[in-house]
Amino acid sequence: MRLRTERVGSPDDPAVLLVMGTAAPGIGWPDELVDVLVAGGRQVIRYDHRDTGRSTCVDFATHPYALADLAADATAVLDGHGAAAAHVVGASLGGAIAQWLAVHRPERVLTLTAMMTGPMGHSPGPAWARALAGQAPDPDDLPPPAARFLAHLAHRATLPQGTRDAYVAANVETWRVLNGDALPFDEPAARRFVETSFDLTGNHAAALNHDLAGRAMTEDRLAPLSTIEAPTLVLHGTEDPLRPLAHGRALAEGIPGSRFRPIPGMGHTLFSPGLPQRIGEFIRERIA
Repeated sequence: MRLRTERVGSPDDPAVLLVMGTAAPGIGWPDELVDVLVAGGRQVIRYDHRDTGRSTCVDFATHPYALADLAADATAVLDGHGAAAAHVVGASLGGAIAQWLAVHRPERVLTLTAMMTGPMGHSPGPAWARALAGQAPDPDDLPPPAARFLAHLAHRATLPQGTRDAYVAANVETWRVLNGDALPFDEPAARRFVETSFDLTGNHAAALNHDLAGRAMTEDRLAPLSTIEAPTLVLHGTEDPLRPLAHGRALAEGIPGSRFRPIPGMGHTLFSPGLPQRIGEFIRERIA
């Protein structure tokens, strides 16, 4: 298996490893965010997960994988760039991968920044299923996605997506819903990302394997977050329609000494004008 990676900045500077979320290649981290970190004296490494971008696509039925395997990919990227350790920043599924590294490979993690995510040992799947079925939530559930997002998913499932134009239109609309209404939606940036992501890979269905890997609640994911010693920052949008704010708060509460920073108006995306720079500044401040 081969993973496409990109390094920006001097190899002599401390490394920041950016770990994207479900079904997203490395360009999901906007250049504006990368530039803020590089200007702060860091080399920034971003990469395409397996099954995304120009990295290898996997036959999941024959070779299933889980969060630990995606975390092993992240350490392989560090090894490939000669980085013994890095400031690890993960978004959404990438935030769970970053937690896994901080728990099981602490020597590779200088600091941990997790955003738009929840505790790696908690699967939101059952809560989503109950919400979709109109059932009452379980007392142990973290909140399910917002009703508008669930309605969008149901509608999207009815749309044809056999062409590039249909794929782009459907995914841009998904990012619009994930952005929420509190902050302006940067549709041109979202469209560029979706179009480029489509053009990078020849197997667009492969990225759905991330959902299967993310739902696999293996024993290694149940390790206590209280063992994390890396200085930790948890960033979470107050208007996140996929993982409501309580998910980020639960993660921060599980990691001793972590800093929880709600981002007013932010949803489950970085596609809002000026937002990538702001998030980059928060991360730079934490790893200074």
